[in-house]
Amino acid sequence: MKRSLLLLPLAVLLSGCDFVVLAPAGDVAAQQRDLLVVSTLLMLLIIVPVMALTVLFAWRYRQSNTDATYTPDWDHSTKLELVIWAAPLLIIICLGALTWLGTHLLDPYRRIDRIEPGQPVTQNHKPLKVEVVALDWKWLFIYPDYGIASVNELAAPVNQPIDFRITSSTVMNSFYIPALAGQIYAMPAMETKLHAVINRPGSYTGFSANYSGAGFSGMRFAFRGLSDQAFTDWVAQAKGAQATLTRESYLALEKPSENEPVRRYASVDPDLYGAILNLCVERGKMCMNEMMSIDAKGGLGLAGVRNTLPLQYDKVARRGAVFGDGPSYVASICTAEEAAAASRAARDADDQDWPVRDLSPLRGVGLLKPGAGSRQAEADRPSLGLLRLEL
Repeated sequence: MKRSLLLLPLAVLLSGCDFVVLAPAGDVAAQQRDLLVVSTLLMLLIIVPVMALTVLFAWRYRQSNTDATYTPDWDHSTKLELVIWAAPLLIIICLGALTWLGTHLLDPYRRIDRIEPGQPVTQNHKPLKVEVVALDWKWLFIYPDYGIASVNELAAPVNQPIDFRITSSTVMNSFYIPALAGQIYAMPAMETKLHAVINRPGSYTGFSANYSGAGFSGMRFAFRGLSDQAFTDWVAQAKGAQATLTRESYLALEKPSENEPVRRYASVDPDLYGAILNLCVERGKMCMNEMMSIDAKGGLGLAGVRNTLPLQYDKVARRGAVFGDGPSYVASICTAEEAAAASRAARDADDQDWPVRDLSPLRGVGLLKPGAGSRQAEADRPSLGLLRLEL
């Protein structure tokens, strides 16, 4: 009875633990659990004997034990060296092989090849596509194949592969559903991917595992593993919602807010996720992929430098942030003629005498020969020397 009372405080402490990592509902998370358990057991093959031998040596060779053999005069033991080096080396080789295989097989960017042990993915398993956006401080989930979206609620059919595409609107977050798969970061202007499957119906918790500001503690959502019919009903409920997610309503949604309730959208702008990823949700703003394409082709050149408004990082100047007045972004100018027209219009509007750079094509001017009298004299006759480029 007394021993049971001694264990009572330990039971109280453990009652608040959530063992979902060791008892997940998704095959990917289960494989990650197995990798963790096997790695721990392999390391315990060294740790446990070392700890046991430490106690044994301390007891056997204590000062009061006169029966223990005392032989300090030795400098080599082949048996001891073999144990000291061979056993840890074998453990390290096993851990390395296990980690290498797990790293590649459980790569979040790699499509899953099985639903569960003994059930491979076939052509009949059509992946569910979900676009994830981390907002301040809530989660937006877009279902492009169904044209719906939800805030702080994610649903998926049981035993169906899920393909996540993940990004963020402002700062870095971490998308994590312990019952489904490991965490992966959500970063602005970047896209990460995650492939997973849920094998048991139920309601599970998802959250951000990366601190992102004042409302971080409430940045949680419900992940629902549903049967095929239940998921069909869930989609129908979302399509029956009155709200629609346009670019304008998204700009209002992404403003910082805390502890947002679940909401659903009956329709979604099909280009919204791409605009979020490329930081160009506002109408008329140059998208990041367009800017990169222009840079890859040589940029706008001198003709467009004065007509390109300064680009400020989104979280600094807009969307409810405390820094900066309003949005500023790159204007899209396609040709040198448009650039010159925009320059003249801006100069006329400001009523200022702006210096105008000569936009005429580059021309070659012959260099002076050694000992030549003047440039004009040399210009009167053709030169086969090097060319100097001038504007």
